[in-house]
Amino acid sequence: MRTEARIFDLVTAFCLVAAIGYGVWSHEPVGTVAISLTGGLTLIVGTYLRFVARRIEQRPEDNVDAEVSDGAGELGFFSPGSYWPFGLALAAAFTGVSLAFFEPWMIGIGVVVVLIMVAGLLFEYHVGPDHH
Repeated sequence: MRTEARIFDLVTAFCLVAAIGYGVWSHEPVGTVAISLTGGLTLIVGTYLRFVARRIEQRPEDNVDAEVSDGAGELGFFSPGSYWPFGLALAAAFTGVSLAFFEPWMIGIGVVVVLIMVAGLLFEYHVGPDHH
């Protein structure tokens, strides 16, 4: 996580320097505020990543002396044939088009279908506490 925090720190510094330069050269307040707020958002993410990095054990990505083999092993479980992401993408696209044309009844249907697809994706492999 330290590596990611450093990346966001660099983006934060760039945004703040760019905001100062943009404000001095353009005298346009909206763009200056937008770039400054972008720097603030990257600062929030970088701070969160640094906060988490202090509370977890060091990963191979954060160790400068690490070998490639240090990162070997199981990375997690990835579903080999789930259709939920496809349904979620279709529902999100439907909801986006509904918002673009501002059809409230379609927006309602889209949001309900998106929530159903998210629930299906999250609980796809949940079998309950009684099943082993």
